[in-house]
Amino acid sequence: MVIRISEERFEELPEFDYGHDYVDVGDVRMAYIEAGPSADVADETFLCLHGEPTWSYLYRKMIPTLAERGRVVAPDFIGFGRSDKYEDRDAYSVEMHYETLRTFVTELDLTNVTLVCQDWGGLLGLALAIEQPERFARLVPMNTVLPDGTQEMPEIWHRFAETVATADELDVGRIVQNGCYNDLPADVLEAYRAPFSDERSLAGVRTFPGLVPQLPEDAGADRFAEARERLADWEKPAFVLFARNDPIMSGFRDPMRELIPTASDQPDVWIDEAAHFLQEDAGEEIAEHIVAFVDRT
Repeated sequence: MVIRISEERFEELPEFDYGHDYVDVGDVRMAYIEAGPSADVADETFLCLHGEPTWSYLYRKMIPTLAERGRVVAPDFIGFGRSDKYEDRDAYSVEMHYETLRTFVTELDLTNVTLVCQDWGGLLGLALAIEQPERFARLVPMNTVLPDGTQEMPEIWHRFAETVATADELDVGRIVQNGCYNDLPADVLEAYRAPFSDERSLAGVRTFPGLVPQLPEDAGADRFAEARERLADWEKPAFVLFARNDPIMSGFRDPMRELIPTASDQPDVWIDEAAHFLQEDAGEEIAEHIVAFVDRT
């Protein structure tokens, strides 16, 4: 069964006055917001991809600055945000998420893309960029990893994954707050809860952590292993931006920077006073870093 969340739950979101649209990506719709110049005049496109358990709302502090430089497209993965949601947890897989993202990018015919990606947005977005390099001009990986089943995830991640999968009650607002360096206002926490009206709508959130490959034979491991292999030959600009206070992903920052050859051509930058959801903690600063990166490359 496919669930569609009432638009009423998204009314009067703080600091997020953007229209939205949908792309059919199979039997479900992927929602997205767009800002900045239109596709026919934009010479730059920023594709902003979120992760678990957020949605395009996560990028609201970055969008104004990015939109002054180019077109901004920020979709919600299936199961998140305004996008359709499968009730059945078994409907969620690495391939489903990857194929729906690929269809989304193809249907909008996105080109000259600067990929801005965090968490699962990095897993899926980086894999797509190496498959369709003609669409992507630059990479900005943030607090992410390409798990081929050989990586060791920190213990805090394993505790998080277990809690998300099995907790009797799941509060998405609390998850986001726990992943931030700064305290978030109550209305912002409600905005993160808005896409999830009941337990049925949480299936995507419940499953995302468990899709991270833990062994080389796990589903998705081959795709991410190939992405790692091909990123080692990436010749276009890449700018790695990680938060210093992310207990889950900060340890993957230097390996990501060493993996992509062109990453060392860019400044060696940590985002201070920011944690896993660095877009919340330091969105304006990060957007300025990204625009400067585009300008110099």
